[in-house]
Amino acid sequence: MTDSRTELTTALHTQFGFDHFRNGQQQTIEHLLAGHSSLAVFPTGSGKSLCYQFTATQLPNLTLVISPLIALMHDQLAFLKEKGIPAACLESSQTKEESQAVMAGAQNGTIKILMISVERFKNERFRRFIKHVAISMLVVDEAHCISEWGHNFRPDYLKLPAYQTELGIPLVLLLTATATRRVQKDMAQKFAIHPEHIVQTGFYRDNLDIELIPVQRDDKLSALTSVLNDTQGASIVYVTQQKTAEDIAQALKADGLSAMAYHAGLGSEQRSLIQADFMASKTRIIVATIAFGMGIDKADIRLVVHFDLPKSIENYSQEIGRAGRDNQPSRCVLLANLEGLSTLENFVYGDTPEAYDIQTLLNTITEQTSDSVWETQLYGLSNATNIRSLPLKTLLVQLELLGAITSQYSYYADVRLKWEGDRMAFAQHLPQEWQSAYQSILNAIRYKKIWGTPDFDRLFHEAGLARGDVLAVLEHAADQGVLTLESKGLTEVYRVQPDAFQTAILSDQLQRYVEEKQASEVARIATMIRFFQLDRCLNHNLARYFGDREAPEQCGHCSVCRGKVLTFAPVENEEADWQAPIADYVAELAQHLTQKSPNTVLSAVLATRFLTGLTQPIFTKIKARQLAGFGKYEEKPYLAVLEAVKDTLKA
Repeated sequence: MTDSRTELTTALHTQFGFDHFRNGQQQTIEHLLAGHSSLAVFPTGSGKSLCYQFTATQLPNLTLVISPLIALMHDQLAFLKEKGIPAACLESSQTKEESQAVMAGAQNGTIKILMISVERFKNERFRRFIKHVAISMLVVDEAHCISEWGHNFRPDYLKLPAYQTELGIPLVLLLTATATRRVQKDMAQKFAIHPEHIVQTGFYRDNLDIELIPVQRDDKLSALTSVLNDTQGASIVYVTQQKTAEDIAQALKADGLSAMAYHAGLGSEQRSLIQADFMASKTRIIVATIAFGMGIDKADIRLVVHFDLPKSIENYSQEIGRAGRDNQPSRCVLLANLEGLSTLENFVYGDTPEAYDIQTLLNTITEQTSDSVWETQLYGLSNATNIRSLPLKTLLVQLELLGAITSQYSYYADVRLKWEGDRMAFAQHLPQEWQSAYQSILNAIRYKKIWGTPDFDRLFHEAGLARGDVLAVLEHAADQGVLTLESKGLTEVYRVQPDAFQTAILSDQLQRYVEEKQASEVARIATMIRFFQLDRCLNHNLARYFGDREAPEQCGHCSVCRGKVLTFAPVENEEADWQAPIADYVAELAQHLTQKSPNTVLSAVLATRFLTGLTQPIFTKIKARQLAGFGKYEEKPYLAVLEAVKDTLKA
């Protein structure tokens, strides 16, 4: 073992220029090189990526990395390029030529690491291509997304174990910074990772000073300015809503500070520019929603301020973990106020489908199924059921797990082509086995001006060509520059299992699931509020939350250790008759629905979501934001507004 460890350290220095591994890295790499899939749970900024980057250089075939953000991919690709490791990504902003070059490199072995988003598996062309590539290892970054009990669950991640099996990938590495014991166990079970191959390093960081400051809402901006003036260096200020980010950034700029807002409402080019200026220290302060942060590898962030409450302890840990990655002293400040608590909880209630909507989903599947096959486009399905995109995907995955439906494949409903070269001369360059198919395709294209559409039904019935066969020929022609191929309207195809698709039973099971999920998310917020009010060392308890028992019982650099236990500033008294206008707002919504969407049932839940400003597909359809009552009670507790609405509807 000593010789092999020496060899690994030598290879590390030769390939990456580092003299030694960080805590946990070598252990993880040794598991992988011994043929054991592994789960690495390291704090933010402690070198998780090196575990796969180094291992990939030692494996014979491609390493496929699932990464949640394009920005994250590009940062890691820049690092790999600097180290001379051939790596690439496939993402939507690439040109056809760029994508083709990446796929060719992956196929011929000149690319060792390929980074993609999980959604890439829905691309039928990618799935056909990747099946013919030998893959040594699948890496899942931000792997807590696969756990329904994690803080950032993404239903598409649940399909990754099936993709691993389908592609015959022998080795898996899961990477995360924020996973409780329960989430770790869930992740490991999904990929058959043994407990002895889970590597967790300590969460405690002795350079992070945690300070919780009770502040009334009206005093928060001046408190923020004071904290920023007291701390030199790059700073991130986290807020909940986009408008808050814009307002605070403007106020700080007016005060002479170098600040920019960053949120998902900005264009991608604008976000990239803002991020680049921050990375280059041209902008000192970023005021951001949680859209900012993943993959931000800036070592000298001296201050992270939570202007609003974070979403959970996991989010809080991840966000403060972006401070002080150079191991220099850094501050983490929470401007503690319960004003935003209702907003956090309301987001949870807004994502929970109603029983009526779940029944609509099941009825829709039944009505649209033909010969046990159901095809759907998620955007249209979301509008038809009034279920938001993420919870809708989650319900479909649950139906798969319950054995009621089975995902078959995805395809683009609308495919069209435009010839760029001589289509007849091109036939001479095709393999012999494609000659007949190509001629059939040429005869089955319907043209509208210069663009043509293949008639897939005719080709299947007359020539026995499946959709995939036709696309394989057309994609080859596109690769050769003979034609331009465009596609849109992603359609998911499921097989419905008649014996398991019992609507009444499934309705109860799905309703129970979403209610448990809602209760779990609300409880997660309550746990966070209790955590902030603890009278024991905050750094110690943060480490314990993630299963680290090695952190000191008293860190000496948190507000509790300095004798300041947080008591949240009381919420200012609200007006006694705040419910009075609700009846008028609900009547306005009812009238608008009658005019714009007469088949929509006005439930108490739908009215409450309208009043608390929680976006629903139906609200977009009827332009509900234009009504006076939309979002009037976004800062009120959802359950209190719901009770008031129920009283109104009874009257």
